[in-house]
Amino acid sequence: MTGAPRPESARPLVSVIVPVRDEEAHLDHLLACMRAQEVEGDVEFLLVDGRSRDRSRELVEAAAARDPRIRLLDNPHATTPHALNIGLASARGEYVARMDAHASYPPGYLAAGIERVRRGDVVWAAGPALPRRGRGWSSVVTLALSSPLGVGGSPFRRLPAGEIETDTAFAGVLRAETLRRLGGWDEGWPVNQDAELAARVRAAGGRIVCLPEMAAEVVPRQTLRGLARQYWRYGQYRVKTAVRHPDSLRRSHLLPPGLVVACACAVAAPRPLRAAARLAPALYGTVLLAAAGRLARDGARPADTARLPAALATMHLAWGAGFLAGAARFGPPLRAVSRALSGRRA
Repeated sequence: MTGAPRPESARPLVSVIVPVRDEEAHLDHLLACMRAQEVEGDVEFLLVDGRSRDRSRELVEAAAARDPRIRLLDNPHATTPHALNIGLASARGEYVARMDAHASYPPGYLAAGIERVRRGDVVWAAGPALPRRGRGWSSVVTLALSSPLGVGGSPFRRLPAGEIETDTAFAGVLRAETLRRLGGWDEGWPVNQDAELAARVRAAGGRIVCLPEMAAEVVPRQTLRGLARQYWRYGQYRVKTAVRHPDSLRRSHLLPPGLVVACACAVAAPRPLRAAARLAPALYGTVLLAAAGRLARDGARPADTARLPAALATMHLAWGAGFLAGAARFGPPLRAVSRALSGRRA
């Protein structure tokens, strides 16, 4: 029966937790990626459905009927951290891996993460999240995320030449006992929960690494509206994370809200300040056009490069506005800003 526990004698090496909500379009590909994993040990796949309104649940039930490694769990709260904790409570593996339903993973993903964590000098092993061209605006956002302007200071957004240490991660592998000792994912973070968890890992003295062989591919948002909403939420919850964990804020995080303030001053500030503030959006527009021109010279499609400034501006302005809204909602992260500007980070 779907969701029924396995005998203790069949304890898996790794439990893979996948939050699912309205992922019908991505599930077939995800299930193929899961089945292709090359692991020397048993694996269980825990797909936690957040009351999907499409055929996601039906597809998972059908997959579970064919493959006893797949289990369907229910998430009545319908948020990602609740799904992850429900999966963690049911996980029986020595290791726990997170996978997202809208991403693609190489066959050696789990094995590489387990091997690296097993060596004992790191707590969390993950790979970069690389954009993969899809429909609509996702092709333009993919291009944006290949630019330094699109990834900012996030090292896990680029393919590294070798292993690098990072301050947060995308998905990845940890020991189950580590996650349980830390209390799992904080359910007050519907967004940015991995960054909040990473801050706790690092505060406890743990190291997080990004491995090129664990590179995952993620299809970006397909509309500007969806992209704006995504980055608005990212900005908001980055503030909440920074309030709790001041060392998690980087200087680069302050640029988008600074841009939003400058744009607002360029429109609404008193006349002397307004004239000076207009320099910032003018310079920003020049930088966006230069970035588009550079990618065009590198062979990007003309239709995509023409829309690139709009995608980048949506990402930056939505993130910056979300950050300011988050400061109003969760309180200004004054200690975090001070530490970021002074360069004092743990």
